[in-house]
Formats: sequence, structure tokens, C-alpha cells
Amino acid sequence: MKNYYLLFFLITSLVVNSQGDCDYTNSYLVSAYSHVKDSYDSNNINHLQYYANRSLESFKLAKKTLSDCNCEPALELADKCIELLAKVDTAENYENGRFYVKRARDYSKNSVIEIDKCSVSSPTATYAEASGGEDAELSDLQIEQLRLKQQQEVLKLKEQQIKMKLAEQKEKELIIQKKQLILSYKNAVTSNINTYNETLNTCSCTNYEPFRDIESSEDMSAKSIKEIKDFYNSRIKSLASEYVSQLNSCDEFN
Repeated sequence: MKNYYLLFFLITSLVVNSQGDCDYTNSYLVSAYSHVKDSYDSNNINHLQYYANRSLESFKLAKKTLSDCNCEPALELADKCIELLAKVDTAENYENGRFYVKRARDYSKNSVIEIDKCSVSSPTATYAEASGGEDAELSDLQIEQLRLKQQQEVLKLKEQQIKMKLAEQKEKELIIQKKQLILSYKNAVTSNINTYNETLNTCSCTNYEPFRDIESSEDMSAKSIKEIKDFYNSRIKSLASEYVSQLNSCDEFN
């Protein structure tokens, strides 16, 4: 019985630690794959490079744990992705950068598949290797207990992975929300400018300078929701104030 507890501890440590390392690596590789897909779906070089860099950082984190996980196929694929994604930042144009990203995306997908294979191990087989032929001392119930303990550890790590995916999903939803808000404000500004110009023209104002929309040089999607609202509300108020001033000037000349 003493042998059993010693073997149980040894096997649980070996198998759970091995699976734990692979599951931590799994979360990094899944994150890297998510970012490289976002990079490939980007419609401009800035976003392409941004998500490519995020994917690259995730691959570097994964590589630190891949050696402990002992998953050579996933390690080789991660190295290929790192090599490709490192070239995106210095790509001459969007098309060249996207070429590297596409190859990295395919390798990344396969790395996730390979790490999943490495994460799955057979408790019975692992026990047989560690026990040196003394498996007769363990009953089916005891083996099942070992299996359940391993599964509990893996489930904890899977929970962390799910939380990471949910956080990434929320980030994507926020980006979409920002884009929709920016588009709504731009449409409102354009509509106001057209109305102001038409009104001044109708009033036979000859001394006014037509309103034009001036695009911000900043990437508004990188700002917070509040900052986006403050920027466009200020722009709308400024246009309205200038419009009233132009209208008053028109009355004076007429």
C-alpha cells in the first residue's frame, strides 16, 4: 500500500505537470493564432503589423514553455511562425506583409493542433512506464482516481484558457463598437456640413468659405469610447458655432 501512494504521487506529478505545461502553452498558441487571424483580416498595414506583433509576442511566450511540454512538432511550427512574423514589421507594403502573415496563420493553426495532441496522454500508459511492472498492485478504482485527478488539473487550466478567450472576444467587440461609433459621428459631421453649405448658399451668402470635413491625423479607433465622443462632440460644436457666425456675417452684408 505504501508503494501505491509513492507511485500515485510520482505519476500524478509527472503526468499533471506535463499536461499543465502543455495546457499553458496551448493557451499561448491559441492566443497567437487568434491574433494572426486578426492580422490577416486587417485591411491596412498598420493593423496588419499591430496584430502580427501581438501574435509574435504570444509565440515567444509559448516557446518558453514548449521545451517543458516536450512537444517537438509544435515547437518547430512556433519557430517558423516567429521567423515569418518578425518580417512583417519591416515589410515594404501591405501585400508583402500579408504574404508572411498568411503563411504564419497556416503554421499557427497546425501548432494548435499539434499541442492538443501532446496535451492528451494516457494515464494508464504513463503509470505502466513509471511502475516498472508493478501495476498489479493498483486496482481499476485506483487507476480511475488517478485519471480523475489529472482531469481536474487540466480542467483548471482549460478554465484559464476560456477566460483568456472571453477577454479577447470582449476586446474584439469593443473594437467593433468603436468603429460603429466613429462611422456614426462621421456621417453626422458630413450631414451637418452639407446642410450648412446648402443653407448659406440658399441665403445668397457670397462671402463665406464652404465648410469641409477635416480628417483627424490620429487613429481614433485606438482611443477610448469617451475620448471618441469628446473629440467628435467638440468637432460638431465647433462647426455649429462657425456656421452661426457665417450666417450672422451674411445677414450683415445682405
